[in-house]
Amino acid sequence: MRAPAKRHLGAPPFTGSISAIGFSMSQTSLSAIRQTLEQGLTPVFLELEDESHKHAGHAGVSHQLKGAEHREDGGVTHLRVRVVATDFTGKSRIERHRIVNGLLQGEIAKGLHAIAIEAKAPGE
Repeated sequence: MRAPAKRHLGAPPFTGSISAIGFSMSQTSLSAIRQTLEQGLTPVFLELEDESHKHAGHAGVSHQLKGAEHREDGGVTHLRVRVVATDFTGKSRIERHRIVNGLLQGEIAKGLHAIAIEAKAPGE
């Protein structure tokens, strides 16, 4: 019999400045993500939004903020991607998401664990 799942009741309040946490590291990670997507696709529009700060009280991110090992480089854990690319023409929404997720496997392995994807073909 499996042990009952532990309920996460929230991390203790964070008292530091979220905007000061690894700003340059986050930007470096966003730059790496942008470069990966630009090389893997041919985007006519690409917008990346680091939403990690919106999840500062969540289990995974709270470990990062406390300095425990979560994402070694202090980079993005929650990301919103808005992309328009010819690569998506004729592809279903699921296929488009698989393409983006496939390109970001390196970042996922480093700790990126939430990606909101808005992927469209030109003209949509």
